[in-house]
Amino acid sequence: MRANFLHLGASFSMPLLDVPLLARLQEEFRLSMKRLLSDLCLDLEIQYADVAKSLALPVAYFRFFGQALERDAYAHWKVVGWIEALNDLVYFIDLLKQIREERSPREFAAQLFAECEEKFFENSYLDDLFPRGLSQASGLERRLNELCARLTQEVTQESLCLVPGLPMLWCVSRKISSWTVEVHLGDNVERAEMFGTMAVGMEGAIYEAPPSVKRALKQSSGQAALLVTPHDLSLKIGQTEMPLCMRRGNRLEWSWTYRSPVVATETQSGAVTVGPTLVYGKDRQPRTVAATSADQVERIKQAWTVVQEAWPEGQEVLALLTARIIPLKAKGVVSFSYRHRPGLSFINCFDRDDLDLIDDVIHENSHHHLNLLLRKQILYHGDHNQQVFYSPWRRSLRPLRGILHAAFTFTMGAMLFERLSTWASGLGGSARWKGAGLTLRDLQRARFRCLEEVESVRYSIQDLEYASWHLKWLTGSGQRLVKQLSEAIEQVEQNIAPHRKAVLASKFGPSLRRHIKELHQARQTYGPVRLGKV
Repeated sequence: MRANFLHLGASFSMPLLDVPLLARLQEEFRLSMKRLLSDLCLDLEIQYADVAKSLALPVAYFRFFGQALERDAYAHWKVVGWIEALNDLVYFIDLLKQIREERSPREFAAQLFAECEEKFFENSYLDDLFPRGLSQASGLERRLNELCARLTQEVTQESLCLVPGLPMLWCVSRKISSWTVEVHLGDNVERAEMFGTMAVGMEGAIYEAPPSVKRALKQSSGQAALLVTPHDLSLKIGQTEMPLCMRRGNRLEWSWTYRSPVVATETQSGAVTVGPTLVYGKDRQPRTVAATSADQVERIKQAWTVVQEAWPEGQEVLALLTARIIPLKAKGVVSFSYRHRPGLSFINCFDRDDLDLIDDVIHENSHHHLNLLLRKQILYHGDHNQQVFYSPWRRSLRPLRGILHAAFTFTMGAMLFERLSTWASGLGGSARWKGAGLTLRDLQRARFRCLEEVESVRYSIQDLEYASWHLKWLTGSGQRLVKQLSEAIEQVEQNIAPHRKAVLASKFGPSLRRHIKELHQARQTYGPVRLGKV
């Protein structure tokens, strides 16, 4: 895969909450993504032209689409995710070419299996290529071809929806009378799109199919074909063709029902929208995508307001890096985000209370934050994704990448809880806390969580320092980041210290003591990491 951010030298450093510097990083990121799209198109036109043709990849349209995008769009979670998917597709197309010439299929399969384990831990590619969980060479070419075909359909379909009316203008510019694209309009879990809808543009608007179309889509399991002409779009399901959109000059007329974006709050960086809800089954797997209720939107708005009032510096970073929130309705499923969808946060709003919601919004934003830094700078190397460090949060061994992410995000969490504690203290603090819908127990728990995270982060910083100075796995930039985390957690520890005695005397005291004891036992068992283990 291509790198998609220019790396600078070892001099790179930045404060944790420096919004102007983060904004400049975003601008560089935009330029890098624009460059990456151009490079990928060039590769498909020159190096992989035959394969691209056999897959019916509309490379020329992708170029046309890239030229139509506004500058800011290149950092939007939809566009970034689309370019990242195209990047993955080109990577697998290259592998497809290689395997057709490969003389040692078993060795090739073993190498690819290891690469997928390390690079694609967020994607389903490993399961797609190695469904048995083993480096199986038999049938690998067929599975690679099927994966390329699926990704082709997905990236083509998504590209048609990002800029309203652009596919029709493409047909006009190329004098194409008709263009047919296979599409799937079932539930989309990764982008949280509902069955029988089309998410058009980048603001969160959708068009919902009429009941008759939904019935037809249900019979076809969501499979359909999008028919594009210079003047209109229509949907073909089986042998039935139904109008979707018509172009009249510079205006588009839709046959489907328009649903405006659901906005939780307006920020200095733009609107924060709320998408449909992912509904999970008892097996903790997403089952369907449903409309989000107004009360959950209000809860998200309230959480954002609390952060803005209690921690303005944190809210500025939050507003810059989080653009859309997808509620999760699930038991036992933690909130999450994707590296390849920066700004899109999946938040469990149903199995967590209001304090947890505030925490989760900041936590996922912290992943966006660190991922932006990681796109800019190499922070670590040489670890080979080995599970050698004890994680205080997962209570299991994790690779360096996981420990760095955890230390970063939970440092931000500790800073949040300390700021919440301060906000709730002093003159008017009790009224502010109550006005936010939070209870006295919530305040005690916030202070407990702060102290808990201080202990956990300090534990992991010791391991990160060991990885740096003894294993030589951290770069100069990685070392400086760890130093910043260490300084930040030390400051938090000082600020929260006056509340430590009260927390230990509260109902949370036994949990805090037990946590400290567990960390002490883990240190005796797992650390420092011995060179013999790696």
